[in-house]
Amino acid sequence: MGQPEQPESRAVAGSGPGGSAAGAGPVDTGGGSGAEAGTGSSKRLLGVGMVGYAFMGAAHSQGWRTVGRVFDLPCRPELAAICGRDADAVRAAADRLGWAAAETDWRELIARDDVDLVDICTPGDSHAEIALAALAAGKHVLCEKPLANTVEEAEAMAEAAEQARARGQVAMVGFNYRRLPATALARKMVADGRLGALRHVRVTYLQDWLVDPGFPLTWRLQREVAGSGALGDLGAHIVDLAQYLAGEPLVGVSALTETFVRERPLLAGASAGLSATGGGGPLGTVTVDDAALFTGRFASGALASFEATRFATGRKNALRLELNGERGSLAFDLERLNELWFHDHTEPGVSAGFRRILVTEPDHPYLEAWWPPGHGLGYEHSFVHQARDLVTAIATGVVPEPSFADGLGVQRVLAAVEESAAKNSVYTPVPPAPAAATATDSDSHASSASSASSV
Repeated sequence: MGQPEQPESRAVAGSGPGGSAAGAGPVDTGGGSGAEAGTGSSKRLLGVGMVGYAFMGAAHSQGWRTVGRVFDLPCRPELAAICGRDADAVRAAADRLGWAAAETDWRELIARDDVDLVDICTPGDSHAEIALAALAAGKHVLCEKPLANTVEEAEAMAEAAEQARARGQVAMVGFNYRRLPATALARKMVADGRLGALRHVRVTYLQDWLVDPGFPLTWRLQREVAGSGALGDLGAHIVDLAQYLAGEPLVGVSALTETFVRERPLLAGASAGLSATGGGGPLGTVTVDDAALFTGRFASGALASFEATRFATGRKNALRLELNGERGSLAFDLERLNELWFHDHTEPGVSAGFRRILVTEPDHPYLEAWWPPGHGLGYEHSFVHQARDLVTAIATGVVPEPSFADGLGVQRVLAAVEESAAKNSVYTPVPPAPAAATATDSDSHASSASSASSV
């Protein structure tokens, strides 16, 4: 006969201000091995509350629903509540995406005793307010990228996250492309010295969903909501990915930005993901960039080039990167995300060349829990891996990567790009991260490299 099931308990180690529950500190898993998620596990619960339920909300929900069924976690995520302004729509989203409850006020969601972690999947104009309130209430926080709409907001968030860290809370930014097995393997190879001294990094992120001038004026085209256009939406990803893979920050940029369609039809009805319906009536002003093109310099002297646009006809989600070093090169294409291309320049020229690494082996990053070799993963798996890494950080008390300090670093690059573009491409320095944040980031990078070699 099997052992009787043990009751589940909350994964909390204290309480936030005002007595609200907080998932602070390393999680005590109760000493038992536990059963699989959903079968009466003895593992403690980590209650997740999510604000937002559209494109990113659905992707994050997929990650939270799946992670405990794939990875052996130190505690069990529970989809406690989801929040949105429209009561009927958010209730339908809760049913569709697997959330136990629905709220229409994010403040009520933060106040719930069954929410230990707040996942923010809203437009950028609300990131700072929600994150600061959640941290003050003693909750862990996951915030979608970019961290904020301004450097000032990002600085306040990073400072609050550092203070919360002393209370045992963690805060992480959702740069999911770090969590693809191929990019995680690339980071490990760079950290292991396979490329030697880095010389060049080039990254492009190309989409075409705004080419039609009749596409309506959604929130992504309004600066007061989105912060910036292709620069913040796509450029944030490639700036973070470049700094992550290089293992060092950008110290200066020279940039061009452009808005190709300056007026668009006002939105008629709801928008979903990257789709929306425009009316035949009045036009509104587009207040963000449609494309950003910039060069940069890393701290080591390595050079970088970046292109982010939503006007590249025929390109749907084309993120491509290449790193060139003295000993070799790496190349990656998101449209072939299970592959990493590597050139070992130390081999004899007669046989040297780029070779494909099929990143599906069980000793590649994240893949010990998935399918047999050759059975590839997809876009949605990056959110499963993101959830795994965050839950592990909460349980162990390790600062998660990318931290809010990392998010602030990206925000400073984006601001420097805008400043440079406004001054006709004048080279613009990127302010360095504060000393405390740099030390935290260094620890985090080291932890990431170790993690990548063991997952």
